[in-house]
Amino acid sequence: MAPLITFLSDFGLADHFVGTCRGVIATIAPDARVIDITHGIRPGRILQGALTLANTLPYMPAGVHLAVVDPGVGGERRALAIRDEDGRLHVGPDNGLLLPAVDRFGGVAAAYELANPDYSLQPVSRTFHGRDLFAPATAHLARGVEPAELGPPVDPDALVRLEIPQPQVGANRVRATALGIDRFGNVALNLRRDQLGATDLGAGTRIEITCRGEHFYAVSARTFADAPRGQLILYEDSYGSLALAVSNGDAAQLLRAQEGTEILLGLDAP
Repeated sequence: MAPLITFLSDFGLADHFVGTCRGVIATIAPDARVIDITHGIRPGRILQGALTLANTLPYMPAGVHLAVVDPGVGGERRALAIRDEDGRLHVGPDNGLLLPAVDRFGGVAAAYELANPDYSLQPVSRTFHGRDLFAPATAHLARGVEPAELGPPVDPDALVRLEIPQPQVGANRVRATALGIDRFGNVALNLRRDQLGATDLGAGTRIEITCRGEHFYAVSARTFADAPRGQLILYEDSYGSLALAVSNGDAAQLLRAQEGTEILLGLDAP
């Protein structure tokens, strides 16, 4: 079976970055199959990339998982290859991007710094490690090179971890944070239904939403079709997070929300 590589980045598709990285991979590991998860992560948004990676990798075959959202490229951060407890391999910068996904597969079994020049392109650009470090390492791993060949081991406890905002849940009030916004304007929150305890959010429940000092009313719904056009709804998304949407509209635009925006939910709205 052909080795499998997944690829996620904030490179977008308007420039040459993705194509160049895929060309490097194809040169080193021509038999590898590459699945592009997305290249639409907003530039430099490490948390968005990390959560997208963690949500999607459980639906991907095991392989080598390349992720590049790297605003610190050329700085002091390390370049990594990580083996998780499930045997998957993850390649990317040591800025917290990889670890939420790694944790989905049992955590870090071993980590290595990409420091062996035999498995990179020389000279290494200060601004395009995706091409010169990460893509070559990924391709060599896909061909069967052992991660330990790529460089010295790194203590798993020394790896950078992201601080993921946690909701503050009260009896009738929840202080949540927008973690992600998709191209439809749906706003994923750092909140899951089981964190609300015994609070009843049956279909049609009315919820007061406060965002950037403005007040809105949403209704709890199972699907977008459960609400009339233009209605703000609170629903459970396909990854189990509670999210806000506007039926046939754009919740992020309505709320003026972006990643990191604080959103208050009043669960006792009249």
